[in-house]
Amino acid sequence: MTEEILEPELPIIDPHHHLWDLRPLIPMFPEPRHRFIETLVPAAYYTFDHLHQDVTSGHNIIATVFMECGAFYNGAYGDALKPVGEVEYVNGVAAQSASGLYGRFRACAGIVGHANLMLGSSAGAVLDRLLAAAPDRFKGIRHQGAWDADPDVLGPPFHAPPCLYRDTTFREGFAELGKRGMSFDAWILEPQIGDVIDLARAFPDTPICLDHCGTPLGSASYAGKLEERFPIWRAAILELGKCENVVVKLGGLAMHNCAMPEKGPAAGVGSEELARLWRPYIETCIEAFGPSRAMFESNYPVDRWGATYPVLWNAFKRITAGASAEEKASLFAGTAARFYGLERLLA
Repeated sequence: MTEEILEPELPIIDPHHHLWDLRPLIPMFPEPRHRFIETLVPAAYYTFDHLHQDVTSGHNIIATVFMECGAFYNGAYGDALKPVGEVEYVNGVAAQSASGLYGRFRACAGIVGHANLMLGSSAGAVLDRLLAAAPDRFKGIRHQGAWDADPDVLGPPFHAPPCLYRDTTFREGFAELGKRGMSFDAWILEPQIGDVIDLARAFPDTPICLDHCGTPLGSASYAGKLEERFPIWRAAILELGKCENVVVKLGGLAMHNCAMPEKGPAAGVGSEELARLWRPYIETCIEAFGPSRAMFESNYPVDRWGATYPVLWNAFKRITAGASAEEKASLFAGTAARFYGLERLLA
């Protein structure tokens, strides 16, 4: 799908993308494969070259933030410390981009890694090693808590324990973030937004980012129920928005879980149709959090399921066509810069 780029001069910090090589893992999943695995096959190899191609496809992407995805772990470090390998790899990619040889944009200017917070207070030592691996770029971690009673909603790669964010040992590990001034990215599914509310209230001084609008569900046992469940999702988002330490990422809606669109990958759906599908969710999040606590994200390459990179950002720009210049500056770059400490890139 090719479209004319809307507002091509608008500065954007893409605060959520991955880098990975999943090709060795795909054959491990038996046929017939779960729908989620099939969505990954076209995007199973996504490195700096692919990211560079996407971010230079027309929109003014000035920087990006890498989000952990279990890639390039180093088993030689032991189970607890193996996520350090991912941060080491990504910091090298960031250095490659910072050389200036690939244009003005700065890939992985911020890095969000992973530490197993179920280590309790021992997670602090892992956080220290992650920071040492990328002292100028490491910002915090994500420990995903996505779970549903229906295993088909997520597929084989995931399934965190239910109520993970309420677990006492998890919270012992979470407390280590606050001691170090680090942030936390929360990926859960729509029925679990209450877990994030409870976590945010328990740790009001720790910055938390809700990924992917809280992941509204429209697949598996939730198929055809987006409209029915919208009021439930909306009420939870409005309540979470009252937590001043929480921001929200506006995106992730092109994932197969959400069924917006239902067909993919990159099924050729244009930005006008995507804007129509996503508008109720995006506008609710902005209502709940305000532009100063909301940021658009690509979630690439996962969201390649429903949208090419240029079309995805066009859809976001269509949704915010009536916003002021100040509001757009926050939604597309300012909030991400503040949350991840990248203000220097907007100078």
